[in-house]
Amino acid sequence: MSPQDYRLTLHGMSGSGNCYKPALLMRQLGLPYQWVEVDILKGGSRTPDFLARNPNGKVPLLEITDGGDSRALAESNAMLCYLAEGTLYLPEDRWPRAQAMQWLFFEQYSHEPYVATVRFWVKYMNKRQEWQDKIAEATKKGYAALGVMEQQLSRTPFLAGPRYTIADIALYAYTHVAHEGDYSLERFPAVRDWLARVEDQPGFVPMPEATASA
Repeated sequence: MSPQDYRLTLHGMSGSGNCYKPALLMRQLGLPYQWVEVDILKGGSRTPDFLARNPNGKVPLLEITDGGDSRALAESNAMLCYLAEGTLYLPEDRWPRAQAMQWLFFEQYSHEPYVATVRFWVKYMNKRQEWQDKIAEATKKGYAALGVMEQQLSRTPFLAGPRYTIADIALYAYTHVAHEGDYSLERFPAVRDWLARVEDQPGFVPMPEATASA
């Protein structure tokens, strides 16, 4: 059965790029879902009820319900793969699919740990001054990741080639708010143009502002 046959509930925190990824894809696919706000800054993902659903204690968490049977899927990029299966957002052919997957791994290992993490330290934890040395070191690696994206997007309109895929959703999520971690995209014109192309895609909706309180 496809996701269209299930009831989908997304537990997430507004303002989180990882939570925005599956939410954006579901909107673009026309899949109805329920959003459950989880304030991770107040321990919302560490309650016994939440940990019973996801022992890793993190958002997003996608609950997939078919009648009385409910399953839970963690990890935002796993959700993208699950939701996009059989659609244009995840190529069917082996090579373009591998290209899309390559960028999903890049996002998790080379981009998110630096671009998203620095944003969290600056925007949510207010550690700009206190952790300036640690932030400076992480920022170098974030700029390196943006440089890799710039090279690719100078050659192709989207990360995995000519078509918009879940690779673009995964990397758009935190790239478009990189400035909230004091990153500048001034020297990345191809990345800036790509952000605009993503925002022109059918069904695109912006990431909602954070509603959780620090």
